[in-house]
Amino acid sequence: MSLEDKLSGWTGPSSSTEQDKQDRTERMIRQAIDAHEPFNDCSLRVFAKGSYANNTNVRADSDVDIAVECTECRYWGESEKGNHPPSGSYNGIWTPEKLRAELLSAMNTKFPGQVDSSGSTAIQINSNSARVDADVVPCFSYRYYMNHGSRDGTKIFKTDGSSIVNYPVQQKENGTAKNNRTGYAYKKGARLLKRVENAMAQDGAFRELPSFFMECLAYNCPDNAFSHPTWTERLRAMLLHIWHNLQGDEPTSGRWLEVSECVFLFHSNQKWTREDGREFAKAAWNYFGFK
Repeated sequence: MSLEDKLSGWTGPSSSTEQDKQDRTERMIRQAIDAHEPFNDCSLRVFAKGSYANNTNVRADSDVDIAVECTECRYWGESEKGNHPPSGSYNGIWTPEKLRAELLSAMNTKFPGQVDSSGSTAIQINSNSARVDADVVPCFSYRYYMNHGSRDGTKIFKTDGSSIVNYPVQQKENGTAKNNRTGYAYKKGARLLKRVENAMAQDGAFRELPSFFMECLAYNCPDNAFSHPTWTERLRAMLLHIWHNLQGDEPTSGRWLEVSECVFLFHSNQKWTREDGREFAKAAWNYFGFK
């Protein structure tokens, strides 16, 4: 098999069998939530997020992320003090602790003996022959107020006392827009980087990095990197762009963003660094013997 054939094959999504398992997993989690009586009096928005929802997942990273957003109340933040208009406080029963406890109860009822709640963020549902691994993420509605306008996301309260704000709607919209601009090549390119990372990690050629980081690296490549006629040339263009643009320390302007374009890709709380990105690009370049 030629390199071009291999790379082209690596751009494809999960197999239809794997997609069926992913869809079945999502349906079963929704059924568990619908059947849990305490949620009858709670306004919830249940939706898929991450690579499964954005169609950038690959076989080795085929788990399903399901957000369970409580919309009974909304948390908020502001870019400057005073941007948030005055509002009353929430006095209802749906605290982060109660939402997590009820979700855990619902999952244990539906998936007895297959639930792992040891993580600080998600409730994990372990896979079997008919399902893939799943992360069920309890969260709340969130709005961030800026000098001009606001943006909506979700706020996740971790069991260690910290919290995370995500913007899954913006991630999906931006990824779709870039995919359309590049003639449907961007998402294939994101899958390609993920499979390159998986292959190098499996062969011991480079350390393992998060799948989402690969997606963000692809997103920060210019649209014209995906316009080359072959996947060999497209991969070369992506790796060159990543390598050259992640040299040195984080700049004060023109910083790379996550796919949502609401969060900087590199900051002190991230699981990855600029060095990870450029070393990945160098390792992949050498892995394929590019000159």
